[in-house]
Amino acid sequence: MKIVLFVLLSFYTLFAQSGAKDETTLSKTESKLLEKQEEEQARTAQIGVYKSELKRLEKEIDKEQVWMKSYSSYITSLEVRENLEQIKDRIDYLKKNAITLSEKDELGALISKEKILASQIEKIKDKDIAPFSKLLTPSSVDVIPTISNPFDIFTGISLIKTLNTDYDDYIKRKEELTDLIKLIRDENKIYENIEALDTKKEFVKEIEYKKKQLERFETALDTITVTADVYKQRLEVIKLNTNKEVEGQMYKLMNIGIVVLIVFIIFFLLKLVVKKYITDNERFYMANKIITFTNVTLIILILFFNYIENVSYMVTILGFASAGIAIAMKDLFMSILGWLVIVIGGSIHVGDRIRVTMEGSIYVGDVMDISLLRITLLEDITFVSIVENRRAGRIIFIPNNYVFTKMIANYTHSSLKTVWDGIKVTITFESNHKKAMHLCKEITKKYSKGYTDITRKQLNKLRNQYSLKNTNVEPRIFSFIEPNGVSIDSWYLTNAYATLTLRSVISTEIIDAFNKEDDISIAYPTQVLHIQNSKSKPPMDEEERV
Repeated sequence: MKIVLFVLLSFYTLFAQSGAKDETTLSKTESKLLEKQEEEQARTAQIGVYKSELKRLEKEIDKEQVWMKSYSSYITSLEVRENLEQIKDRIDYLKKNAITLSEKDELGALISKEKILASQIEKIKDKDIAPFSKLLTPSSVDVIPTISNPFDIFTGISLIKTLNTDYDDYIKRKEELTDLIKLIRDENKIYENIEALDTKKEFVKEIEYKKKQLERFETALDTITVTADVYKQRLEVIKLNTNKEVEGQMYKLMNIGIVVLIVFIIFFLLKLVVKKYITDNERFYMANKIITFTNVTLIILILFFNYIENVSYMVTILGFASAGIAIAMKDLFMSILGWLVIVIGGSIHVGDRIRVTMEGSIYVGDVMDISLLRITLLEDITFVSIVENRRAGRIIFIPNNYVFTKMIANYTHSSLKTVWDGIKVTITFESNHKKAMHLCKEITKKYSKGYTDITRKQLNKLRNQYSLKNTNVEPRIFSFIEPNGVSIDSWYLTNAYATLTLRSVISTEIIDAFNKEDDISIAYPTQVLHIQNSKSKPPMDEEERV
């Protein structure tokens, strides 16, 4: 009995010790579980902190829209291409193995989707070649203008400004990319920390995506850094060459300006000399115009030979072009040639009184201007105006080519300022025509004496230029038998610009002188009618001018 009790007591003691051991083990497991839970909670909390930091960084990264949109387009193009490859593989499989109706429907849907994706890839085909290809490529300078004339100076300056602006934009892109990479690197560091805490491997894809993103952006930064240096050197060469050409043109323009200024000064002094030694206003006007034309022509030739590289080639082109232009614009060139004949020949000057026959009409007036294409004439009141035109005061434009085809009479050529004018008076046959001629001669001598003396001096000057045989300047009286009497023509010298004034004075003086004489009667148309009886011979009709 004692033995049984001893055994029972031993088992009880053994069981009691075993239970104590189990309780101790249980408490250790619970503590470990608690520790794991605490660690998990701490990791979760830390990951949450990292996520909030990532959100902040993503907002900063999203501000760089240019680079992120370009990268997003690149990723999208890759995804579309991968998706298209998968669709093509599936289409190839279904074409060989499609049996059921659903598989055939799927094949048709995939073919339509393939066409859509193919069109999308065609639109973005350049985006999957390399990321940021457009952003990494600097602005190209395809055509570099040659500075060959003063107007190109502005083009060169504009080109330099454009190059500086393009380079600044490119460097700004580089700075934006540098700032963006800093943010992406910070983001990757956070993902590395998350990776150390991520026991469940929930962020594996994001971490891998961000690592590839950082690699691509860093590659882009290396590319843009190298490209910026090369681009800068290239722009420096272009700007250096452009600046040299601009400086060359400015130096050339300065030299031309000095030459032109010297030419202006020379012709200005020449005008002063002409003004001093040519007292006649008309001659001074024409000389001044010739000097101005020569001055302008010389300046044009200076510019022409300075800015035309191949003069012989230009002359050849102008030769062929002028042949066609000369035919099409014959009158224009003939007018220019006529201007040269007028200016060089000196047949007409500004201020001369001329008479021009144009299309059956006669115009007499004073030359106001002789331009490259025409003569400008101010019509005056003359005998022609009174007898034929009944108009005066008009501005008449005469093409210069008329000197070759039309009759142009100059009343005041060279130093001559007088013309012969005549008055015709008819007296009866019974009048004393000798006395009448004597009276006309005395009257014309009296009123034209001053013009006679002036003309004598002017003709003596003309002997140096022309062969003059008859230099008689005294008034001339002629008599002619007319059907109604004897006509007496009195010719005298008068001012070419005021013929009507002296003509009017001499005419009235002749009439007064004839009326004072009993044996001189001015003839005019009359009729005498003879009436006789019927028994006598019939009268003979007779018209008599007495």
